[in-house]
Amino acid sequence: MLHSLLKGLDKALRFPEASAHCDIPCKVYDPAVAQISALTIIRLQDLLKELEDKDQLTLADHAQFGRLIAQKEEHAAKVKDEIRIIWGDYFKAPQFEKIPNAHELTHSIMLQASKCKQNLERANGEKLLELVNEFAEAFWMTKDVATFTATCPYPPQVKVVYPKLDN
Repeated sequence: MLHSLLKGLDKALRFPEASAHCDIPCKVYDPAVAQISALTIIRLQDLLKELEDKDQLTLADHAQFGRLIAQKEEHAAKVKDEIRIIWGDYFKAPQFEKIPNAHELTHSIMLQASKCKQNLERANGEKLLELVNEFAEAFWMTKDVATFTATCPYPPQVKVVYPKLDN
């Protein structure tokens, strides 16, 4: 009964909806999702270039083009969300002291992810990954975890910063 009453009030008054990364301080943060999304953007840009290079597109190619664009947009938004969450929820005074350019770096990532949404140029995806890798390296430094750079073992086979996790 109470649920029905509140649901009716919500329909009439349109209560604002609240959402958050989590409602408790889980302390589980990792830039890996943003890195994978940036890698995905580059891979999608490569696939879009393959379509662009065709002399004539079939109906299936046009459908594939639409799917690739939608996924590129989704992954650019995911990069922004993941970085924003780490910057907003994890970074506090001690992290900002260790990474004094954290605000500028985060803002640069937001702008670069928008560029990736706005066009198809691979160079924009590569720049986004470069910035996200810089963020990942800074993030792990705040946790006193060393990092290393290696080429990812799948397309687009570019350099990625990884944490060096010792047993």
